[in-house]
Amino acid sequence: MKNYGDLKIKDHCLTVGGCKASALAEKYGTPIYVFDVNRAVKTAKAYVDVLEKEYGNFTVCYASKAFCCTGIYNVLAPLGLGADVVSGGELYTALKGGIDPKRIYFHGNNKSESEIKYALTVGVGCFVVDSIDEADIISKHARAPQRVIVRVNPGVEAHTHRFIQTTMPDSKFGFSVADGTAKQFILSIKDKPNIDFAGVACHIGSQIFEKQSFEIAIDKMTDFIAELEKLGVKVKILDLGGGFGIRYIDEDNPLTPEQYMANSARYLKAAAEQKGITLPHLVVEPGRSIVGEAGITLYTVGSIKTIKDLKTYAAVDGGMFENPRPSMYDAEYTAVVADRADAENTNTYSIAGKCCESGDVLIKDIKLPKLSRGDVLAVLSTGAYHYSMASNYNRNAVPPVVAVKDGKSDYMIKPQTYEDLVRNDVIPFSENNK
Repeated sequence: MKNYGDLKIKDHCLTVGGCKASALAEKYGTPIYVFDVNRAVKTAKAYVDVLEKEYGNFTVCYASKAFCCTGIYNVLAPLGLGADVVSGGELYTALKGGIDPKRIYFHGNNKSESEIKYALTVGVGCFVVDSIDEADIISKHARAPQRVIVRVNPGVEAHTHRFIQTTMPDSKFGFSVADGTAKQFILSIKDKPNIDFAGVACHIGSQIFEKQSFEIAIDKMTDFIAELEKLGVKVKILDLGGGFGIRYIDEDNPLTPEQYMANSARYLKAAAEQKGITLPHLVVEPGRSIVGEAGITLYTVGSIKTIKDLKTYAAVDGGMFENPRPSMYDAEYTAVVADRADAENTNTYSIAGKCCESGDVLIKDIKLPKLSRGDVLAVLSTGAYHYSMASNYNRNAVPPVVAVKDGKSDYMIKPQTYEDLVRNDVIPFSENNK
C-alpha cells in the first residue's frame, strides 16, 4: 500500500482516524463508508492557506456533489469555505450544515424555476448562469440586483475519462468562447434588470494530475476577460472550477493542493499583468480532492468462486448500489485486507458486488492475500462520489457514513432500514392512499 493520506498500518491492521478498521466493521456492520474528519480538514485548510499566501483575493468553494451531507459542511464552514451547489437539495443541505449563503455559488445547466426562486429567497451569493432562460428567470424573480457569473466553455481538453471532460466542443455545459456565443450572451444580459453581471466561470474536467491543463485554461479565460474589458464589460470574478486529482491506485501521482494552487495563482497573476486586465477575485471548487482520500469503504467477503483457468471472484456485501463508478467510468481502486494489511499479495481476485448484474465488479484482477469468507476488505479513496451516487438498486440499503477522529467514531449519516426503503411506497387506488 503506497501513501494514502493518513491511513496507517499498526500490528498488521489498517487504521483510519486512529480507529482499527476491522473494529469499525464489527461495531457498525458492513458495508460502511468511513470518513476521516481530520484528513478532510487538513486538505481543505491547505487550499485556504496557500491561496491566502499566493493570491489573497479568493473564495474556496467546496464542490458539494463529491459528498453532500450536513456533517461535511459543518466541518468545512468554520474554515471559511463556501459551497458550490447544483440543486435545491444541495443548497438546502449546505444551509443546514452552516454554510453562509453569501458564500454559495449555485451551478447547474438546467435549474428549475422553483430552485431559482428558493435560492433568491435564501440569499445565495452568486448564480453561475448556464442558459439563456436562467438569466430571464432570475431577472423576473429577483427583488434586487442579483450577482451572476456566466459559465463558459474555453475548449480545454483535460486528459481524463471522456464522461468527466466538461469542456469538449459538444459539452452540455457553458457557452462557447470559440464561436462567440459566450461573448454574445454576456453582452445580452449585462444590462438586464436585476442582473449584476460579475464574472465568468469554467470547469475543464475531473481527476486532473498535471498543471498544464489549468495553465491553458487560465490563458484562454484571461484572453476572454481581456476581450470583454475592451468592450467595456467589467469582470470581477474568475471561477476556475475544480478537477484536482487524487490517488486511487498506486500508479496515480496527483499534485498536492499547495502545488495545484500556488502554480495557478502565480500563473493567473502573471497572465493578468501581461494582458492588462484587473486581477479578478479567484474562485476554486475542490471537492473530490478534499474528501476523496479521507474516505474508505469496508466490506465483508462472502462467497469465493473460481472459474478454472479464467479467474477467481471474491464477492462482497456491497456493489454498484454503493459504488457505481467502476461500471460508469471504469474507475480503478486499491484494496487491502483490514487485519492483514501488510501481508504478501499472493492471489489474484476480481472483487464482485452482490447486485444482479454481470457488470457489478468493483475491482478487476487485484493481487491480495488469500481471502476467506468473513474477511474485512477495505477499499481506499472512496470519500468522493460514493455516498453521493449511491442508490437503492435491488432494494439494497445505502450504507451509513461513520466519521472517525482521534480514535473516536460516530455516525455522520445513519444507516437506512428496510422500513426506510418502503417509507414512500403506496398502494395505488387503495383506502390508505388518501
